[in-house]
Amino acid sequence: MLKGIPAILTPELMKILMEMGHGDELLLCDGNYPKFGCPEKCVRMDGHGIPEILDAILRFFPLDPYVEHPTVLMAVLPNDPYKPEIWEEYRRIGQKYEADGLREEAVQKAEFYPRGAKCYACVATSEGALYANVILKKGVVK
Repeated sequence: MLKGIPAILTPELMKILMEMGHGDELLLCDGNYPKFGCPEKCVRMDGHGIPEILDAILRFFPLDPYVEHPTVLMAVLPNDPYKPEIWEEYRRIGQKYEADGLREEAVQKAEFYPRGAKCYACVATSEGALYANVILKKGVVK
């Protein structure tokens, strides 16, 4: 055990966060996310939701300050009336750790899945909210 590290962060996930360099991306995927959209390296965090994991990760993980949108969300399909309430929760978490917040953009599934598959790693969760998937681009520690 170490002091100050949230218990939700597994040794495997901490190792991945430490290995990642500037510009590498991390996918946090919900319980409905398909395998074809995931990179080979995947940490299972069944039983947990994305907000609690995002909160623990952003304590240590700087978002890339050199890109306009270091956070990517999966956009709602054009004819779907659903409003992803979880995005507001993500934004509140982002404000706690990043002066400019998440600076997110939403991209359609056709773009999100291939990008997710190219991420350094993914964290597979039991998140039940729709359109909860998120990609984080790692920045530098200043």
